[in-house]
Amino acid sequence: MKAVRMHQYGGPEVLRYEDVPDPKPRKDEVLVRVKACAMNHLDIWARKGTTKSPLPHIPGSDVAGEIVEVGEYITGLRTGQRVLLAPMTFCNRCEACTAGRQNQCPEYSVLGNRTDGGDCELMAVPAVNVIPIPDGLGFNEAASVPLVFLTAWHMLLGRAALRPGQIVLILGANSGVGIAAVQVAKLFNTTVIATAGDDRKMQGARQLGADHVINHYTQKISDEVRRITNKQGVDIVFEHVGKATWEESIKSLKPAGTLVTCGATTGPDVGIDLRFVYSRQLSILGSYMGTMGELHEVLKHVFSGKLKPVVDRAFPLKEARVAHEYMEKSQMFGKIVLNP
Repeated sequence: MKAVRMHQYGGPEVLRYEDVPDPKPRKDEVLVRVKACAMNHLDIWARKGTTKSPLPHIPGSDVAGEIVEVGEYITGLRTGQRVLLAPMTFCNRCEACTAGRQNQCPEYSVLGNRTDGGDCELMAVPAVNVIPIPDGLGFNEAASVPLVFLTAWHMLLGRAALRPGQIVLILGANSGVGIAAVQVAKLFNTTVIATAGDDRKMQGARQLGADHVINHYTQKISDEVRRITNKQGVDIVFEHVGKATWEESIKSLKPAGTLVTCGATTGPDVGIDLRFVYSRQLSILGSYMGTMGELHEVLKHVFSGKLKPVVDRAFPLKEARVAHEYMEKSQMFGKIVLNP
């Protein structure tokens, strides 16, 4: 089969479109023909060596395709079925996994990080990762769902305990996880303040349901939040940007507010004045992907049409280098998809 692999860390030039052996599924695995694989910033970090993915390595976490072979130990799935893949790996036998807390498993990881991912034509995966999709959901759209919608759901519901009527600040509403977060927050009848970097992205955030939009390049986020909320601040800050926005995120919280973070796109080193945290009784929560139960829960809303994936642009798999360059320019609104 054809796949995009890297044999060393570096820029987009290290990505090779090459022949690799077809995977041989075990009797407890499903062989899936990949139709679409959506990109995430993890792909760039893996390519640069930030995550120390093993080499040679096939990136790609968000996969949709068709089943071409079902292991003899598996029931409930059939050849030709249209599916997406849960974007994580876990042992499925430890105390956390058997309790339904897969993202606390010692072996938990993102598909395409420690293991080869979906930038290829065929994948052999455990049956637990395979989820049928409705006929009305295209492969590009299906591949744009799993990682970002699961992450947003776990952050807002699983960690921050989102409630109707709250005010939520969502950073980077043009990103995949930001687009998911705006929709999840509006699903629960909250007021959403979103940030974006230009007029096109700001308009896109409004179309998703954001009540207020801040240009994070030309406006001071905390000042705008105070103006919009009549100096009260927000209940929840949805943070994934990191160093560039951290101070503004903290300043935007109301007393007893919650900041929940899942990443650090602009850098992990941030400063915290503990006096400000304890005197205002702030909560700072970490969040990592989510559980299988949460994935199935959020997918119900996607399959019913209440939550909608947004595809910015699709590239042929052989143009993965160009797709990586495009992502690093941060010009997209929505997901970038690779098609084998």
